[in-house]
Amino acid sequence: MLTVVLILAVTIIAVQRLLELVLARRNERRARARGAVERGQGHYPLIVGLHSLWLVSTLVEGLVRGPEAPSFWPVALALFLLVQPLRYWAIFSLGPYWNTKILVVPGAKVVAGGPYRYVSHPNYVVVVVEILTFPLIFGAWWTALVFTALNAAVLYVRIREENRALRELADVS
Repeated sequence: MLTVVLILAVTIIAVQRLLELVLARRNERRARARGAVERGQGHYPLIVGLHSLWLVSTLVEGLVRGPEAPSFWPVALALFLLVQPLRYWAIFSLGPYWNTKILVVPGAKVVAGGPYRYVSHPNYVVVVVEILTFPLIFGAWWTALVFTALNAAVLYVRIREENRALRELADVS
């Protein structure tokens, strides 16, 4: 039974990410039509690769680990589910400016409402929690630890680049 749940859960997360990419592409086309310039494109393939491999690794390690869920799975699941509303609050707060890429739209204002009133990068809080907790639901310790460390390194680069872009936007506005 756990095998079916694991495959279903990984599929749901993959579909969620693909739908987010569809939204991001639509927002990117609109932003580029308004003169947006992309920043940090060098690390973007690392983010895509990291997230893709994380899901595959969760699936493989979960399948290899075996059919029984770890005793702590409810805690990992609760944490994973707890951050999901924050993801959508961040996406809806940015509206047409939400993207998986760093796009600077001339004349745009830095969004300071929604969760951005409290946290500079709320979506990254969600991603950190997800990358740690989702594999743990299925006992995939190695995936949780390795990808949390890799994600920290990528986010270090990403957040620095995004903050630079936000400063550029604030200086122009």
